[in-house]
Amino acid sequence: MFEPDDVDIAAKVEFLRRADSYPTATRSVEVVETHLSWVFLTDSRVYKLKKPVRRAYLDFSTLAARRHNCDLELRLNRRLAADVYLGLVPLVRTAHGRLALAEPGSVVDWLVEMRRLERRHLLDAAIRARTVDRAQLDAVAQLLADFYRRTFRVPVTADAYRARCMAGIEDSARTLAAPRACLDADQVGGVVADLGRYVRTHEAHFVARIAAHRIVEGHGDLRPEHVSLLPQPLVIDCLEFDRDLRTVDVADELAYLGLECEHLGAAWVGERVLATYGALTGDTPPAALIAFYKSARALLRARLCIGHLDDLAPPAHARWVERAKAYFALARQYTAALRTSQGG
Repeated sequence: MFEPDDVDIAAKVEFLRRADSYPTATRSVEVVETHLSWVFLTDSRVYKLKKPVRRAYLDFSTLAARRHNCDLELRLNRRLAADVYLGLVPLVRTAHGRLALAEPGSVVDWLVEMRRLERRHLLDAAIRARTVDRAQLDAVAQLLADFYRRTFRVPVTADAYRARCMAGIEDSARTLAAPRACLDADQVGGVVADLGRYVRTHEAHFVARIAAHRIVEGHGDLRPEHVSLLPQPLVIDCLEFDRDLRTVDVADELAYLGLECEHLGAAWVGERVLATYGALTGDTPPAALIAFYKSARALLRARLCIGHLDDLAPPAHARWVERAKAYFALARQYTAALRTSQGG
C-alpha cells in the first residue's frame, strides 16, 4: 500500500507537465512556478497545485491543509469570477501505483481547476498593448462597487487599524533599509516618517472610513494581471490564504490597483476606476488618504521584490532590485503628494 504523502512534489510536477495526464485533451502544457504553487496551463484549463511549504504566514505542509486552502480559493474567488473556478480535482495514486487525475485511487494532492482566460483580455496586457477603453474600466468599477456593497464588513477600531497600517509599513522599511536592497536608508526612513506623520495627524480620515463601514473582506491582491476585460469583467486570484491580509479599506484596494497601473505607465486607468467607483457609490476618499495607501503599497511591493532574492540565483537579482527601486520611487512620489496635498 502507498501512503498519501509518499509522492514528492517533483514527481507530481513531472506528471502534470505531460499533456496526456489530463482528462480533457490538450496539445501542450505550459508550466509556471510561483512562490506558493505550480500552475499548469492546458489549451482550455488551468490547474493549480499548492507547494507543500510552511511559511511564517501559512502552512501548506500537509495534504489536509492544502485541501482546505483549495476549498478557500474556490469559495473566495467565485465571489468575482464564479464561472472561472470550476472545482477541485484529486491527484491520486492508483492501485497500480501510477499517478492519475480524477480517477479512483489514494489521493496524494488536490488541484484547483479553472477555465483558462485569454491573456490579451487581462488588464496588464491591455495596458501594454494600449487597447484599454473607458467603457471597459467603467464595467470593472461597477463589478467592484457591487462586490464591495455585498461583501462582509469587518469590525475594527481606528486605533487598531492605524496600528496595523504602521506595522506593515515598518516591516517593509526594515527590509528596504538593509544593504542588499540597494536603497538609501535615509530616504527609506524619510518615507516612513512621512507616513507615520499622516497616521498621527489624520486620525479623522481613518475614523470616517470605519464609521462608513469601508473596512471589508476584500480581494487582497487587486492587480491589473488579475482583472479580465471581458464584456462581463472578472477578477481572479484573490489572496485566499490569510483573511487578515484581505481585510482592507476599499480605498486601499482601489489605490493598490491605481499604483500597479501607474507602475505600468497608465496612471489614468486606476484614476478612472476610482472616479467611476466614487460616482457609483458616493464613496470618495480624500486624495491624501489615497496617496497614503499608494505609498504604503509601493513599499510593500518593493519589499516583495527584495524577497525574491531569497529564492532566485544571483544572476536574477539585479532585475528584482531594479523593480524594487522603481516601486520605492513611487512611494517617495506619493509621500511628496501627502506633504503638499491641500486635501490632507
